[in-house]
Amino acid sequence: MNKILHGVLTVCAVLLLASCASKKTVVKEPLPGKEPHTSAVKPGIAEDMQELAFVQRVYDNQVYAQNIVGNMTFSLTRGGKRISAPGSVRMRKDKVIRLQVFIPFLGTEVGRIEFTPDGVLIIDRMHKEYVRADYRELDFLRDNGLTFYSLQALFWNQLLVPGKEKVSESDLKSFDVRLSPMGETVPLLLKKGSMEYRWNAHRTNGRILSTVVSYQSNKHGKSTLTWNYDNFKAVGVKQFPAKQVFSFMTTATKTPQQGQVTIDMNDVQTDSNWEERSTVSSRYKQMDVKAVLGKLLNK
Repeated sequence: MNKILHGVLTVCAVLLLASCASKKTVVKEPLPGKEPHTSAVKPGIAEDMQELAFVQRVYDNQVYAQNIVGNMTFSLTRGGKRISAPGSVRMRKDKVIRLQVFIPFLGTEVGRIEFTPDGVLIIDRMHKEYVRADYRELDFLRDNGLTFYSLQALFWNQLLVPGKEKVSESDLKSFDVRLSPMGETVPLLLKKGSMEYRWNAHRTNGRILSTVVSYQSNKHGKSTLTWNYDNFKAVGVKQFPAKQVFSFMTTATKTPQQGQVTIDMNDVQTDSNWEERSTVSSRYKQMDVKAVLGKLLNK
């Protein structure tokens, strides 16, 4: 069980690091081989409209539901080893993302990770310890302006614009779309400083099948997070990926880290009858966030 808990905590630390984003205003930077869109270039107007229409289709695929809940199988592959355990997912839009992991067969909770707009809560049930952190408390989060909303977009299978809580329709022009290449997917790209985002959406229905976030800096090294979506299930009139697999690679730690996490939900429900925030028992000991995450990241 210690391996499962350590794996969950490590995923939390690396996910936070790999998902960072800048606070600066988004500026659409032309990609190599593609000129910026201008209204003066009349031959390109039709192409621009087609690209914008495709981004709109991708944007419109987001589910209307405010809650996504379900039981899951959590798996972590790291260092040539794979561990799996049952768990649950509970998400409330703009409020909380909660992952819980249980002891197989017994159903006793091992630990949980809870992301909210205010910060991160990690509870270690086995050792009766917890970590509570504001995103600004950690250097690599504060310096890069990580917010809850960038993580939410990844878990909810949506587009994101760094530094914004929501993607508005006026933001859709910020995405570079490559409709011309043949293939099943169409890439949507957004570049911002040291961050590069790529969403691969199905050419026909606009469903996001994968997201790749790349980040590189002299201070924090290079990190790549690849998030794949599968087994889409109906949630109202929309579709939600019951299976999410993300792999991470980072050199921002003392020892380069890489691994793969699978969240495979047995079902996708929209139940709202659950507590939005976790409470921590007074018997639990609060641990120093920098010491705990620093130890995990540098192993």
